[in-house]
Amino acid sequence: MPHAVRDRLIPPAQRRSLEELAGDLHLDRGDTASKQSAFWTLLLLSGVIATAGVLADSVATVIGAMIIAPLSQPIMGLALGVIERRRTKALLFVVSGVALVIAIGWLASLVLPTSFDIEHNDQIMGRTSTGLLDLVAAVATGTAGAVALARRNIAAVLPGVAISISLVPPLAVTGVCLGEGYTALALGALLLFLSNLVALVLAGTLVFSFCGYAVEGRAAALREGRTKYGTMRRPAAVLAISLTLVSVPLVLNTALTVYLANLSLDARTVADEWISAVPNSEVTDVSWKHLQLHVEVRTPGDVPDTADLVSQLGDVIPIGVEVVVDTSLGERIDAGTVPD
Repeated sequence: MPHAVRDRLIPPAQRRSLEELAGDLHLDRGDTASKQSAFWTLLLLSGVIATAGVLADSVATVIGAMIIAPLSQPIMGLALGVIERRRTKALLFVVSGVALVIAIGWLASLVLPTSFDIEHNDQIMGRTSTGLLDLVAAVATGTAGAVALARRNIAAVLPGVAISISLVPPLAVTGVCLGEGYTALALGALLLFLSNLVALVLAGTLVFSFCGYAVEGRAAALREGRTKYGTMRRPAAVLAISLTLVSVPLVLNTALTVYLANLSLDARTVADEWISAVPNSEVTDVSWKHLQLHVEVRTPGDVPDTADLVSQLGDVIPIGVEVVVDTSLGERIDAGTVPD
């Protein structure tokens, strides 16, 4: 049964050999000079494009950086190295690549004029709060990518996989946030990258093992006369620990997101009643930013007394929360802190 499922997933006529796969994924084998030159050139360009897209809050530009996706090559090389049970330099390329992209974002935030607002930049804020669903999606995306790599006839899906997994943009966001002094946001973006990294390696390892590359690896070791052919216990333990370490903050962040969403619904009800005192006015949004409650309102004139809003919110949100009212006229009002 497992062989039948494998042959349906990876038909023998379409299955790539271990040598072909290793030739594509390992930067330290074959024509290393050409491979590494292409990797660093594309990574540099991808980092610049991603940073520019992030600073300009441009979705199209960031997607362009995603499609290039040079980091996926050594990351999937890590997964294949686990299956082959041999040492590779894939981890070195991953770590060096991460440092390069973060440095590009950090440098850009220092050199370029500060004409952007991080807290209102969707490309930044969307990559600084990671949940458990992001990890699930990353595992599914990594599985699709590994299957595409193992088959000869569906490589066309790889650009879609690159867009879905998003490796370089979170690193660019990390660098930008570090340069602007937003350490917590930088850590959030880095966590998104790490969760995607672990998901890719995990999915790649499982798919490559299922496709039978571990058996080919043993045969290759015998042909090459490698007597030290390690087991998969240590790599499996490292993957399990990494997955646990990444999952814990993701679960906590997901729980916090759900909790804040419920608080927002209750706060929206209070805010709607508060703004109803002014005719033709409405609450357009209630959201959390850095544990501050932001109430956005559309009103033709002055808003009601914000002290009344803060007092009423004391019944539905925790004490000590700062409340900010943003009006459609561009005014930001620090309404105060929810009292005891």
